[in-house]
Amino acid sequence: LDTVFEADDAFQGFRREGDTAYGPGVDDMKSGNVIIVYALKALAHAGALDGFQVTVAYTGDEEKTGKPVSVSRKELIEAGRWADYALGFESAVTYDDTDWATIARRSSGSWRLEVGGKQAHSSGIFGEKTGAGAVFEAARILSAFYEDLRGEEYLTFNVGTILGGTDVTYDSAQSRGTVFGKRNVVPRKVIVNGGMRTMSLEQLERTKAAMREIVARNLPRTSASITFTDSYPPMPPTEGNREMYRVLSDVNEALGRGPMQILDPSRRGAADISFVSPYSDSIAGLGALGSGGHTPNETLDLTSMPLAIKRAALLIYRLSRTD
Repeated sequence: LDTVFEADDAFQGFRREGDTAYGPGVDDMKSGNVIIVYALKALAHAGALDGFQVTVAYTGDEEKTGKPVSVSRKELIEAGRWADYALGFESAVTYDDTDWATIARRSSGSWRLEVGGKQAHSSGIFGEKTGAGAVFEAARILSAFYEDLRGEEYLTFNVGTILGGTDVTYDSAQSRGTVFGKRNVVPRKVIVNGGMRTMSLEQLERTKAAMREIVARNLPRTSASITFTDSYPPMPPTEGNREMYRVLSDVNEALGRGPMQILDPSRRGAADISFVSPYSDSIAGLGALGSGGHTPNETLDLTSMPLAIKRAALLIYRLSRTD
């Protein structure tokens, strides 16, 4: 239900120009929230909700998950254990005149690197008594991440903020910090905050181990440590998810849109459906068409809403009658 825009951000209003809507979260994912309601309204109107149960989950902290997730996602995980199927209603994907189904999503987590160095006059840097300083050590670590770990399929890691100098403060809740330093003083502290995405828990743990090993190779007179926070688990492309895709593709053809293709997981971010995918066959991307999510240029194609509602209603109907 929320968006990535803070209360003091200038992008707050909604406006409509013809068949295009503009506003924070119109694409991700207020349109999806509406589609859920109207797909169920359509099924109820047709008397097609009789004989099976549906749980609808709306969360208010999807863009910044409450910690610990064992508490903030407790009810959602319980619903996943109960359900046969899980549907996610973030934006649909269409390109090259083809609709694409989402049967897999990558994990999302964060990491924090803290580096220490010996504060001293810069004339002594690289010497035996002073060493390399915190900034050069941080640069070594980040460069090694880039050279040694990038390129593996579905693995990405990003640096969001970096602050280094003599005195450093960082407010993780606000993603803001301050730094003080002088060019003739060897810096004593660096704080780096980043994110990471993987396709499997095995890939996640293996990458964490490799990052820890790189961090431990300290330059002279420096120290470093890295900590990890897991937010969203991965949603692997299981056979059950593929079977749901086949049903959805048939629905899409019945609506005159043609067969769907399976979307590369690298083209999407993480989502709450990953918390239930270990227990329920899952498919995502059942929302409308939009663009510019997480930017002040976020838009929604209003003409795609009726299609998304019909597609969701028919998918729910067919799945409810599947052994």
